[in-house]
Amino acid sequence: MIEVEDLSKRYGDVLAVDALSFSVARGEVVGFLGPNGAGKTTTMRMLTGFLPPSDGTAQIAGHDILEDSRAARRAVGYLPETPPLYPEMRVEDYLAYVAAIRDVPRRARDEKVSRAIERCALKEKRSHVIGTLSKGFKQRVGIAQAIVHDPPVLILDEPTAGLDPNQIREIRDLIAELTSADAEARQTVILSSHILAEVRTICGRVVMINEGRKTVDASIEELTRDGQSLEALFARQSASDLGDVAVSREVS
Repeated sequence: MIEVEDLSKRYGDVLAVDALSFSVARGEVVGFLGPNGAGKTTTMRMLTGFLPPSDGTAQIAGHDILEDSRAARRAVGYLPETPPLYPEMRVEDYLAYVAAIRDVPRRARDEKVSRAIERCALKEKRSHVIGTLSKGFKQRVGIAQAIVHDPPVLILDEPTAGLDPNQIREIRDLIAELTSADAEARQTVILSSHILAEVRTICGRVVMINEGRKTVDASIEELTRDGQSLEALFARQSASDLGDVAVSREVS
């Protein structure tokens, strides 16, 4: 469903993402981890069409992000770290607007909006002005805009950043529910988070990068098989000098 091949991004002399390659199968939920500045958000912005890569390419649901960028973007629902909300709009009007710009047919928009509202537990807030909502509910609206067009791929960048513990639990439960359908029906998800308990709960696999390069690609089960904690692995990989890829599915 997602194929990334030698993807790189340069900003002048700075190589933010360095020949990154990985794949995500249909229905798989992958935690995308790394320290601040590792290149996670840059990678996500390239996959979603917000940034062009300097080298390499990727395919989303069979569509090349460069050669067939419009179709690739249609196949993705994206929640950036700061949700792209219009605070002066009502929830249902905003979601209808997003559905329209996502090319949802007019006859299907009401149904799609209602389904996104239901899935994100926004029924009681559908007529509220977004700017009056709590941060937790704004995050729910952000997730709703990412799923309103039923994309096969979801890319979520720090979906619980800045929330209080209760809101974190609510959003974590929501994401777990969105990804709990059987493997054929559920969406393929890349989830970036610094909350490793979130990753353990929701994801089946981890791809970790540091200084733009992949350092880990393995299932949660493989990574914790010998009693090793995900937190300890993250700390060790974040501090490594990247001399070698430390863990991969091919060699673990």
